[in-house]
Amino acid sequence: MIPLSDEPPIHAATSDGGASVALPASPAGLAFFIDLDGTLIDIAPTPEGVFVPPGLPEQLAALGLATEGALAIVSGRAIVSLDRILGPSRLVKAGLHGGELRRSGQAMEAMTAPPALELLRPLLAALANRWPGTLLEDKGAAIAVHYRGNPAAEDDVLATVEAMLPLTEGTVAAQRGKMVIELKPASAGKGNVVRRLMAEPPFAGRLPVAMGDDVTDEAMFRVANEMGGLSIRVGDDGRPTDARLRLPDTTSLRAWVDALGRAGAALAAGAESAMVGTSTTASRPKGTP
Repeated sequence: MIPLSDEPPIHAATSDGGASVALPASPAGLAFFIDLDGTLIDIAPTPEGVFVPPGLPEQLAALGLATEGALAIVSGRAIVSLDRILGPSRLVKAGLHGGELRRSGQAMEAMTAPPALELLRPLLAALANRWPGTLLEDKGAAIAVHYRGNPAAEDDVLATVEAMLPLTEGTVAAQRGKMVIELKPASAGKGNVVRRLMAEPPFAGRLPVAMGDDVTDEAMFRVANEMGGLSIRVGDDGRPTDARLRLPDTTSLRAWVDALGRAGAALAAGAESAMVGTSTTASRPKGTP
């Protein structure tokens, strides 16, 4: 691994309360699966109100380059929303908890909305109307009910949405999150995204690093653990987690992403310099100093 020249290593706390550990200082041999909201950027009152720190898209691009493309943004947002926030980069992006997937430079693959979801749309709209301050986010193949604007609605929203599931005959699943519950295709899941990508280049042969902040990311953590990789929970809301490491906030994760990208660039520059030096030496006539 390449140590960062004049910077201390970035440490993460262990979820079992043990001593903190230094995170890898180089991206070599690693594949990254990173959630967006609450992980790379702070959660906002509404999905459209998020603030993207300056330089974040460039930092992600640098890390993607350093890993030869083995970096995926894995989010509950639709890919069109990810593009709007991070820019239409060549990063691998998985949206709707895996209901959408776009590999670098390729067309998007998307699950179709289960027909049963159409039956639930008016019921969900009525639920949102019953509680002022709640927000219905229709993503096409998934629908989310946000109640951050009215926390008192939580019990009714969760119970009402989950009571709808028998109507879908197993084709739709409910996914709880931070002040939100979402109905999505039952086969969509972030853990499935990790498994699928880890079986193909450029991810195959690397160790997965899964990073997230919410219960929606627990499946990624479990798969990363199973494969011998790293699982990192950002923030601490007191809930149990399968992540083995913790970082305190989005700022600390962005600092690590930035450090890894710069370390990867230094590694590439060093390798290029060594190749040039070898080529120059080989081209000199014998006896030339």
